[in-house]
Amino acid sequence: MDFNKYSDLLLPKIIEYAPKALLAIVTLIIGFWIIKRIVAFSSKAIQRSGTDETLSNFISSLLSMALKVMLLLSVAGMFGVNTTSFIAVFSALMVGIGMALNGTLGHAASGVMLMIFRPFKIGDLVKIGGGASIGTVEGINAFNTTLKTLDNQRIIIGNSNVTGNDITNISGQGTVGVELTFGIGYNDDIDAARKAIIEVGERCPHVLTTPAQGVVVAELADSSVNLATRPFCKSEHYWDTKFFMQENVKKEFDKLGIGIPYQTLDVNLVPQ
Repeated sequence: MDFNKYSDLLLPKIIEYAPKALLAIVTLIIGFWIIKRIVAFSSKAIQRSGTDETLSNFISSLLSMALKVMLLLSVAGMFGVNTTSFIAVFSALMVGIGMALNGTLGHAASGVMLMIFRPFKIGDLVKIGGGASIGTVEGINAFNTTLKTLDNQRIIIGNSNVTGNDITNISGQGTVGVELTFGIGYNDDIDAARKAIIEVGERCPHVLTTPAQGVVVAELADSSVNLATRPFCKSEHYWDTKFFMQENVKKEFDKLGIGIPYQTLDVNLVPQ
């Protein structure tokens, strides 16, 4: 191998492209820094305009992607790449990828729908799919929605699965009624049980006075009289109110000697 021959061929190329490569690296570093600043500034400007955090994050994400693509095309042009042809090839490639990732594009389209129709925003407590997934919305991205559950787990749901299911926004109205049912025995005093439930609601620091809490006989079941109540609270206190009511109503029933029926099974043995 004639090393001198190859070195003579490579040296001019190195001399020719080294400044371009160095300039490209510097351009990328500075470009990404500028893009980060632009996106941060735009995000703050969008939030100051009254747009909430959910839409602000989504727009900032799209802006960041668009600027980074433009930066990479500019760097490619420094090496003499025909960006027009490159864009055409890139577009054709995206079409092919899009056909292969049809479901992913569906998630992206659903993400746009979530931004347009706004069934919920970051911080809302929601149920997806009839309660199959329940948690506080942490983020709505281009392809998925992230929920944080009460036990600090993270649920990541594809956007098309969100829009394709029933969505219950528990936080949507600012206040929410906490549906509760307490069963008592047929021999127990309904009025005493009703008074105990209302007094517990009055002691709960999160229950609102308007609308007033009521207690009704919801069902005469096989083994119990079911009393239903719906104390209202602020959306962020939903779980605190539910747990407080369940625990303290049970304690009051115990003090009053009111039993909460449970199913039993009698087994009769017949001697042979």
